[in-house]
Amino acid sequence: MKYLFIIERAGDGSFSAYVPDLPGCTTSGASADEVRASIKDAVETYIDSLKEHGEPVPPPSSTADMVEAA
Repeated sequence: MKYLFIIERAGDGSFSAYVPDLPGCTTSGASADEVRASIKDAVETYIDSLKEHGEPVPPPSSTADMVEAA
């Protein structure tokens, strides 16, 4: 399964990412590359926890696109 994740830059220069289809699944780091490297582990840990607690794993459903603005 492939889940969409969003990377955001904080005011202090750090970065964080979240997965819209997995509420509470987040990671953070000093760079966007660091966040990209850790998001897979965050998603796998999140899904493992759901399974261990007998909860359903939400299927990927989010999509993203870009809009150009002036």
